[in-house]
Amino acid sequence: MATSVSVAAAPTATGWSCEVKLESEGQALSEHTVEVTRSDLARYAPDSPVEDLIRRSFEFLLDREPPRSILRRFALSDIERYFPEYPRVIRP
Repeated sequence: MATSVSVAAAPTATGWSCEVKLESEGQALSEHTVEVTRSDLARYAPDSPVEDLIRRSFEFLLDREPPRSILRRFALSDIERYFPEYPRVIRP
């Protein structure tokens, strides 16, 4: 059963606030807010739109845990605290 990831990014003073919705077969699974700084984007995916980085980051997380186990609100750089391989895997 595939999980779809939709991302809406809004600019902030330091980067973006991203609202993420996870769905499977039309059913809402969970919603998340991710704060992304400009330096996060430059570090993890310098040539990608922030929405693409967030989508790929959630695919990374979903490969490792169920949707409801993902924190509801977090900073993108927090992923690396839980999964040290994140920077190496996420770079395009």
